[in-house]
Amino acid sequence: MSRIILAPMEGLADNILRDCLTQVGGIDLCVTEFVRVTDQLLPPRVFYRLCPELHEGGKTPSGVPVRIQLLGNHPQALGLNAQRALELGSPGIDLNFGCPAKTVNRSQGGAILLKNPSLVGEIVANVREAIGADAWLSAKMRLGYEDKNLALDNAQAIADAGANELVVHARTKIEGYRPPAHWQWIAIIRSAIAIPVVANGEVWSPEDYHRCRQVSGSDDVMLGRGVVWRPDLARSIRHPELPDYTWDDLRPLILAFCERVAIQVPERFQAARIKQWLALLGRVYPQAQTAFMIIKRYRQLPDIVNSLP
Repeated sequence: MSRIILAPMEGLADNILRDCLTQVGGIDLCVTEFVRVTDQLLPPRVFYRLCPELHEGGKTPSGVPVRIQLLGNHPQALGLNAQRALELGSPGIDLNFGCPAKTVNRSQGGAILLKNPSLVGEIVANVREAIGADAWLSAKMRLGYEDKNLALDNAQAIADAGANELVVHARTKIEGYRPPAHWQWIAIIRSAIAIPVVANGEVWSPEDYHRCRQVSGSDDVMLGRGVVWRPDLARSIRHPELPDYTWDDLRPLILAFCERVAIQVPERFQAARIKQWLALLGRVYPQAQTAFMIIKRYRQLPDIVNSLP
């Protein structure tokens, strides 16, 4: 059966949101926000901070596996940290060759590595050697940095170096998150390499999901912002016979999210964390937009919870 994977969205898809979204159903695998690697072996606390699920067998409370993603440009250090992530309980390793953030690219991480396919291949090969032949290794890339000229070179380098799977966000770094996503390029990449390719980009509805699979030819799809805006998206894809979530269905999920934020997030950041998700939900649910307008002036979490419509 095809898989639906939750994308690694920095500053958004933390363990709290992963818990909420996997509760709704339909998601088969989550990938963490990236663990930034320089030239050092990181202490376990760094992995536990970004992936508290490691304390629970590497799974969300709903039982969905959570794979750690690493970002960096130092092949040996990435290999050592991949070993540590597996030792701590991550069900596999994912490598980030797609982050478009300027701060990340300035430090020679993420999408900027796509300018150098040989380095991309060296990183994957070093991680594969470090973790052994039996551990699961995936990588996520965009179609390129400024253009798509090296898309096939990068995909081939990743496959030849020993990755089990490649996720392709079907846009370049320069294209950012602007539509469209070039799903046809995923089909081109699939025809050029022997490992499975997961499609990612611009899936906002079950109709988008099916078109993405048709155009790309990929069995598996990674969902990003679409499932954050519409938490029942994966569930609706899996179970089209079920009714879409209403605000009444969503409200208990938001309250549970608030409870987790109150426990886990420092007080000075709690209100912003709630407002962030409500603002995104407001793009699909008018009630969330109304709620955001009501609570945006509040700075204390209890005031926000008491004011939710």
